[in-house]
Amino acid sequence: MTAAERARDAENAVRTRHFRRVWGLPSTVLARSGWPADVGQRLHWHWNYWWQAHVLDCLVDAQLREPSPERAGLIERYARSIRLRNFGKWTNEYYDDMAWLGIALERASRVTGLAAKPALDAILAELRSGWTEDAGGGIWWRKNDQFKNAPANGPAAILHARVGDLPRARELFEWMDSRLVDPETGLVWDGLRVDTGELVKHIYTYCQGVFLGTCLELSEVDAAARTVDAVAAHCASGGVLHAQGTGDGGLFAGILARYLALAALQLPGEAAVTARRLVVDSADACAGSAVEVDGGPLFSPSWTGSAAVRDMSVQVGAWMLLEAAATL
Repeated sequence: MTAAERARDAENAVRTRHFRRVWGLPSTVLARSGWPADVGQRLHWHWNYWWQAHVLDCLVDAQLREPSPERAGLIERYARSIRLRNFGKWTNEYYDDMAWLGIALERASRVTGLAAKPALDAILAELRSGWTEDAGGGIWWRKNDQFKNAPANGPAAILHARVGDLPRARELFEWMDSRLVDPETGLVWDGLRVDTGELVKHIYTYCQGVFLGTCLELSEVDAAARTVDAVAAHCASGGVLHAQGTGDGGLFAGILARYLALAALQLPGEAAVTARRLVVDSADACAGSAVEVDGGPLFSPSWTGSAAVRDMSVQVGAWMLLEAAATL
């Protein structure tokens, strides 16, 4: 099976098992957060804004892989349904969530012509308001909080760069590079508690991915190569990216794979080779360990395991990986 066929199977599995109308309303669609869905999930009561942003982004990946008018229309309905389920708003209390939706909407606008300017204006205004000079700059993880982290500053930097605000993107990069990068390993720490000065040194694949994506947007080649090398040394076993559980963690390695694939296409020399190998080997393991059930492959949180899970995030993380591999 080709990489594109694997990605198509993953897309079809998520769409078949998870996509349903919102509250039974026509011309709406969102992904239920579990399968088989419980009552709350059938009603879309379990609302995870940032999971839905990544589903939208994966639909854009699929449209680039295999363009179709049907999917272009689906992308438009999906974006509209996110706003509907978010009670008529594009924004929420979490700066990382908003940045992810902004990234997906901006890509959709370029690929399908989605009318995203009002949404992007609202999201970018919130992200700009999240910047403060506390701890030398950066934006908060969420409103009324004392934590600044890579999961918020990375996607915000990527979005700012893609809409042309390179000065702010560079400020966000420089804050992360100076505050959150371990000088010994090159890995990116989670974040900084501004009120206490505590560095939270948890290592998440998510953080490596968003920092790498920022480096690529700003042509910070050395920092990007350093991050790829750090990931290969510390965040993969046998060439397969480490799992980080279910729930939100189900998306983490997929996010890293997305930006490793971009690194494979954009970086020179050995860093590109390493990035490509990580994505391809992870995709081979993921596809090889999937369980065939009704609707298509069911993926495990660990791409070297075969445990069936309910979480939509895990399935979307695998879909993201397989779409990334299809670009290579």
